[in-house]
Amino acid sequence: MNQDQAKGKWDQIKGRAKEAWGVLTDHDFKKAEGSVEKLYGVIQEKVGETKEAIRTKLDKLHAKSKNGSCCG
Repeated sequence: MNQDQAKGKWDQIKGRAKEAWGVLTDHDFKKAEGSVEKLYGVIQEKVGETKEAIRTKLDKLHAKSKNGSCCG
């Protein structure tokens, strides 16, 4: 995977996280340093959900976006 592909995936994850948890800020994503695992920790601190709940919610949003039923 090249750098553009990795950046694209991170941008997708950020978008899904912002959709699920509107309280997340750009600073929160900077703290995650491009790491999904670190992002789970940041979200846990911010909203108090478990890692598994966070992962499940992001996976559901990803599935919706792949099926074309996201965002409209």
